[in-house]
Amino acid sequence: MASQPGILTDWPWKPLGSFKHMTLAPWVVHTIYSLTTSYERDLVYYLILPMLMARIVHSQIWISVSRHRTAQGKNRIVDRGLEFSQVDRETNWDDNILLTGHIMYIVYIILPEIFHHLPLWRTEGVILMVLLHAGPVEFLYYWLHKALHHHFLYSRYHSHHHSSIVTQPITAVAHPFAEVLAYITLFAIPLFVTLFTKTASGASVYGYLFYIDFMNNLGHCNFEFFPKKLFSLFPFLKYLTYTPSFHSLHHTRFRTNYCLFMPIYDYIYGTVDESTDETYETSLKRPNDSPNVVHLTHLTTLDSIYHLPLGFASLASKPQTSKWYLHFMWPFTFGFIPLAWIFGRTFVSERNTFKKLNLQSWVIPRFTKHYLKGKSTSLNKLIEEAILEAESSGAKVLSLGLLNQEEELNEYGQLYIHKFPELKMKVVDGSSLAAAIVVNSIPKSTSQVFLRGNFNKVSLAISNALSKRNVQVAILYKDKLTKLHSRVLKSKVSLTLTTNYDAKIWLVGDGWDEDEQMKASKGTLFIPYSQFPPKKMRKDCFYHCTPAMMAPLSFTNAHACENWLPRRAMSAWRIAGIVHALEEWNVHECGSTIFNINQIWHASIRHGFQPLDIPF
Repeated sequence: MASQPGILTDWPWKPLGSFKHMTLAPWVVHTIYSLTTSYERDLVYYLILPMLMARIVHSQIWISVSRHRTAQGKNRIVDRGLEFSQVDRETNWDDNILLTGHIMYIVYIILPEIFHHLPLWRTEGVILMVLLHAGPVEFLYYWLHKALHHHFLYSRYHSHHHSSIVTQPITAVAHPFAEVLAYITLFAIPLFVTLFTKTASGASVYGYLFYIDFMNNLGHCNFEFFPKKLFSLFPFLKYLTYTPSFHSLHHTRFRTNYCLFMPIYDYIYGTVDESTDETYETSLKRPNDSPNVVHLTHLTTLDSIYHLPLGFASLASKPQTSKWYLHFMWPFTFGFIPLAWIFGRTFVSERNTFKKLNLQSWVIPRFTKHYLKGKSTSLNKLIEEAILEAESSGAKVLSLGLLNQEEELNEYGQLYIHKFPELKMKVVDGSSLAAAIVVNSIPKSTSQVFLRGNFNKVSLAISNALSKRNVQVAILYKDKLTKLHSRVLKSKVSLTLTTNYDAKIWLVGDGWDEDEQMKASKGTLFIPYSQFPPKKMRKDCFYHCTPAMMAPLSFTNAHACENWLPRRAMSAWRIAGIVHALEEWNVHECGSTIFNINQIWHASIRHGFQPLDIPF
């Protein structure tokens, strides 16, 4: 919101929330009715809805590409990170597209004659459209924009847009309703003039809308890509088109570079920022970032591609849950799977900075189901390639997230240490911190816990730690108890056999029958020690999230949730790699190796990570 919101700040359909798109339903029904009857309509009318959908797809492509490029660092303009507050402020980026659709439908219904038999192309109309934009639209916008920076209008409207110092494509349309109405009035000048002079065409009408979207997204993408050679060959272009770095300076300096898309009026009136050329050249020379710590994760459910930072911004900023409307995305979802399998390679999804460390999250384009099917050869090849790439990029530590460290797959990462004995980078599986978080989540007064799920490296460390606190670890089946005793004979773990489900603290991992929750007593606390959360089947019980901690406020560029975790929460496996680098521990944590859990717990607290004590 603006610092002092003025009238017509809120959009008219704001109370509808995500159902705002239903306001187009009457127009869609009318379009379908016209198509199925003999009632004649012009092609322009039938193309309105496809045009709106194409504009949304076009903007989403810009969002994904921009976030990917800025995460890599190549040609990045502004180094500051995005935050959840900005994401929330810009979630209504499609309101502008929705409003355009309503206006076009209304104008067509009121003045159908101006759209009647509109040709696909008319040269004189395209030329007139270009001249009208370069003249009246750009000129009037320049002075309107300067007026919006006057204290009265800035505090009531334009400050909302400038709250985003670091821009992304959707920042372009993050404005109060009244401000957007003013912009649409300006953009309507070329459209209505060509329509009323009978020089318009389908290409000029929809082409102009595409041009506005393209240039808006281009100017706010936060990475520079205009080649210097282009301006050397055509020097006059610097007056006719802005670049991402040109407009980025307007968001960091505020009182310069006011133009819409064409800087000519900034040059005429002397408002071009003095550092424009320097910023442009500096951004072009910027290489990819060299990460200090890489967290290697993978996709989970089929819908998880939309929850990535490179996916839908509004979904990525919230814990991952199933959304009914994503079922309509199934053509793209199922098309992504074979493409990822054939052409996919690990990609950078997110970047962060913390205490002089450059952090990156890399994603292997495989889903959880691929890991569960035991595709070990192909998966290990992808993980090995990522490890070698991280090593060559100068990373000090690589942490294995989710199933990339599965015992059956690579023995908690030990396979790669044996295969690449000269590896300088340290590989961390994070088991020690995961165990430490679980142990510190158990109330101090607890005398017994109930262990369900596969007994692995993490649960062994937990059991060892609990035995030192004289806490019994109860096992349900005798044959499993015998098997466990053989594994922990040297650990002196206090294991006991139980025949009931009365324990108030359940430690749950993978491989257990989740229906057993129904046998738990009321008020039972379920604490997972696995990478994946259990299904919540009881409303009268409490559930902790998977082992995680809250990131410090100095942890920058936190604008996406890690899978199902709440905002600014990070998994133990991811934090372990960061702490490993901060402490400069010159050892691997993989295979059977596990650190002193008290040591790594206190190290994490010392670096600002805080316990996540809230049951969910």
